[in-house]
Amino acid sequence: MTAVRYPDGVSESATYSVPGMSCGHCKSAVEEAVGAVPGVESVEVDLDSKRVDVRGASLDEEAVRAAIEDAGYDVAA
Repeated sequence: MTAVRYPDGVSESATYSVPGMSCGHCKSAVEEAVGAVPGVESVEVDLDSKRVDVRGASLDEEAVRAAIEDAGYDVAA
């Protein structure tokens, strides 16, 4: 997971590696689960790179990680 805090201090982004994603259903399940986490403004899933990019205000990294895991996928360390 990589995190970036933007200069305005409000928005930040984080990137998670989720190697188990391989299809459109995987993408939809992760986007829906992570999108429901409070503070998340956008979620982009790239199946080719197995990455989930999240942007929002005051992101709770544990909540995002838990949402991915609750959707049935492991987050790589």
